[in-house]
Amino acid sequence: MKRPLSHAAALCWLAAGLLGCRQGMYNQPKQKPLSAADFFPDGASARNPVPGAVAQEQPPASPLTTGSNADGTLVTIIPMPLTRALLERGQQRYDIFCAVCHDYTGSGLGMIVQRGFPPPPTFHQDRLRNAPIGHFFDVITHGYGAMYSYAARVPPDDRWAIAAYIRALQLARNAARQDVPPDEQTQLESPATAAAP
Repeated sequence: MKRPLSHAAALCWLAAGLLGCRQGMYNQPKQKPLSAADFFPDGASARNPVPGAVAQEQPPASPLTTGSNADGTLVTIIPMPLTRALLERGQQRYDIFCAVCHDYTGSGLGMIVQRGFPPPPTFHQDRLRNAPIGHFFDVITHGYGAMYSYAARVPPDDRWAIAAYIRALQLARNAARQDVPPDEQTQLESPATAAAP
């Protein structure tokens, strides 16, 4: 017949069990939202978002944030000033987020495609050359086919910059020499010819 555990042994097991249940994660130091905090110079625990943070809530509906007009049709004109800085920003963002699939020219033969991913459509087909610019904003925002949404990764202003750069890629593919301003046509010369004295 087994003897019941002695009281001392039972207390040792109970103490070991209680010591093993540390509440460190539950009782960790923290600040409640909008409470005072001595740590920061302004005395508030709430912090402003870091620069470049993408808002996760729905922005107010406008062509700038939805890519669509009030009647639901896609916008045909970019709803912000089209500047060189916007196109350069669009190129930078396109190279980061889009070129891996669409490649640097928009032909749809990026590195991911070369490794076996299904190819996206080329931006140079008639359907996409004739698509309103709001279409590109909409696809970046909501995704399309195998492409997932970039709304959480790319802010609306950058989505417009990418859309503008895609349009520039389309125009450049079919541009003729006379489309280039005369004062910039010398840059079209071959590097050896341009570098010659």
